[in-house]
Amino acid sequence: MVSDANIKNDVAMSILHVHSSSNPIKKTIHHAVNNISTEAELFAIRCGINQAIQIPNINHITIIINAIHAVYHIFDSLVYSYQLQAIAILKELREFFNKNPSNYIEFWNCPSNDNCPLHSVVNKEMKKFDLTPLFPCKSSWDFERKSECDSIIKNWKMMFQVSDARGRNFLDLLDNNLHLLELSYTKEGLWIKYSSHSNSLCTRTTRAIVNHAPIGEYCLCFFPNEDFSCPCSDYLIESRHHILHDCRRFNNYWNPRRDTISHFVSFLEFNSNAFSFGESII
Repeated sequence: MVSDANIKNDVAMSILHVHSSSNPIKKTIHHAVNNISTEAELFAIRCGINQAIQIPNINHITIIINAIHAVYHIFDSLVYSYQLQAIAILKELREFFNKNPSNYIEFWNCPSNDNCPLHSVVNKEMKKFDLTPLFPCKSSWDFERKSECDSIIKNWKMMFQVSDARGRNFLDLLDNNLHLLELSYTKEGLWIKYSSHSNSLCTRTTRAIVNHAPIGEYCLCFFPNEDFSCPCSDYLIESRHHILHDCRRFNNYWNPRRDTISHFVSFLEFNSNAFSFGESII
């Protein structure tokens, strides 16, 4: 079974192709308004397993999917909003396994950019689908939660750009696709996930991005009578820019032509004293 799901115009759509011995035998398309893609993926899996176990002499099911995170919900024993679909899937699987102890199922993670031939066909069909809902429809709990979160993020971005909350010294960084990093609430956001494996690294990363760090440039605002020159003796003010680009105390790992978050965190990892209180002038 090859499955894909997507959302367009608030319509969640799932496509499922069922093959037997590499020969296509069934194709199903389902759509629902005001649902999220994970719900659509689980529904497609549910329908596919239901159809597969009805085929005589089937003892091995392979599901090719580009959202393996949806599969994890099937075998998650915690309480969550996808349980209706997961319970139905597990019921079908119990029937499948009870037929023959040697029966088994496997899931293949196939990201869209891998260009798997079978999955590419499903993905192309998905992109052709375009439906605009004509009437008000009920919304799933996860859809409402996502909509509310998206609204909060949108408002926060507007406030962040036009107010003083951002700060004049906020360091703009790029992701690995050279796009400006923006606020996100999924998968530890776009900043934290690069440094969350270390509390000290995450702390130094935060200090450096907002420029609230124990360096001369910052301490000058509070201790004007102290020496705020750089310990390397080459610069009158120990600034963030000097530390990242010029200071000979640190490993020259930072690449000024590619201001990516991964390069930035790598610089901090190679230079454990950068933006730490061990280097404070206080």
